[in-house]
Amino acid sequence: MPDLLPLFPLNVVAFPGMTVPLHVFEDRYQALVRHLLTVPDPAERVFGIVTIREGYEVGNHEARSMYRTGCLMQLTEAEPYDDGRFDVVAVGRERVRVVSTETSEPFLRAEVERLDAAEELSPDTAREAARALAVFGDYRTAVSALRGDDVMIGSLPRDPEMLSYVLASTCALTLPERQQLLESPSTVERLGLLRRLMRRELQAMAAVPSLPATEVARSGWNPN
Repeated sequence: MPDLLPLFPLNVVAFPGMTVPLHVFEDRYQALVRHLLTVPDPAERVFGIVTIREGYEVGNHEARSMYRTGCLMQLTEAEPYDDGRFDVVAVGRERVRVVSTETSEPFLRAEVERLDAAEELSPDTAREAARALAVFGDYRTAVSALRGDDVMIGSLPRDPEMLSYVLASTCALTLPERQQLLESPSTVERLGLLRRLMRRELQAMAAVPSLPATEVARSGWNPN
């Protein structure tokens, strides 16, 4: 990871293991992608996605309005356009916290600290993962019934930490709720919060069953 990490403020919360496609059109972020493509080792083509607390993805106020906990991303694909734009794909690697920002380059850069120390699989974590999976089964069934077809299908990771990130990026949640999940200090706490949020949504769907079906997140995940 470079001493100063390039930052891409967005109206999205990125999680480790999550695949994020981006259409890059603003000059400063075109410069960010061009910079990353000069890095010889593809594994070192990294930048941070931080969520904008309020405001927009364009303009000059991201540093004052962004959350400080974000996700270290690795650029994996970049398709250039003749006019300088890019379609890119990046994969989340680990959580980071912004310590300070620096604006001497065309794009924002930051000193960051890593947040993801290795966690041992404890009985509490395994138990909370099983509970979250059980509630997610009910949640998926309820959302599928509202939409009239199966949603959120497919296998889920067995690793509790990766499971917590996949559920956080899959369930229909608000941006602040996703950010709260990203900032959860441990897997067991993240899984517990997810379980409570899904139960709340289940109660809401049961109370007002005539509401339009909730649109679920379409983001993918990647175990790498």
